[in-house]
Amino acid sequence: MGIFTRFADIVNSNLNSMLDKAEDPEKMLKLIIQEMEQTLVEVRSSSVKTIADKKELGRHMVSMKQNINRWEEKAELAISKGRDDLARAALVEKQALENSLEIQEAEMNELETALSRLNSDISCLQEKLLEAKSRRDAMKLRHKTVSSRIKVKQQLDNSSIDDAFNKFELFEQKMDRLEAEVEAFDLGKGESLSSQIDQLVVDDKIEEELESLRTKYKKAS
Repeated sequence: MGIFTRFADIVNSNLNSMLDKAEDPEKMLKLIIQEMEQTLVEVRSSSVKTIADKKELGRHMVSMKQNINRWEEKAELAISKGRDDLARAALVEKQALENSLEIQEAEMNELETALSRLNSDISCLQEKLLEAKSRRDAMKLRHKTVSSRIKVKQQLDNSSIDDAFNKFELFEQKMDRLEAEVEAFDLGKGESLSSQIDQLVVDDKIEEELESLRTKYKKAS
């Protein structure tokens, strides 16, 4: 048994309300779309038959109007020949055809009204179908996003990742100790004796240049 029992059920359905009550909205949407697509095919098939009936009835009406005109012409001919009896018989045939034409015109109006309703219903059904498909696509995307977030959460909660970070931290600590040992070797080491003596020579040269500049400045003043 389908979700919808009548075409009007689909047209008048509240999709949001149906999904809110469903235990599995995604499954419900899938069934709704299948039902709508099947109903759309059936309604269009019905429309094809109605359109064909309208075309056939239209041809009959054209033919009947032509016959009415012919009987009227025959009645006029009979009158012109003084045959009132034949004219009366021709008018009887004409009247019978006109009565049938009135019935066919009423049928034509009914067919046109039915087609108008079908066109409106099909448009409404197509809108409902687009809405359902849009909701389905949005739900699929949402489900995909949630699934991705769950995978990320699972990875973050994975103990192997914590173990890897812990090992990395231990490695950094080991490197810090090795670098500290290297720096410790340089602690307490001052300048060598040779370096200190070389510095004295440099200092003497600077003093000589400084004294030379002072003498030059006194002479100039």
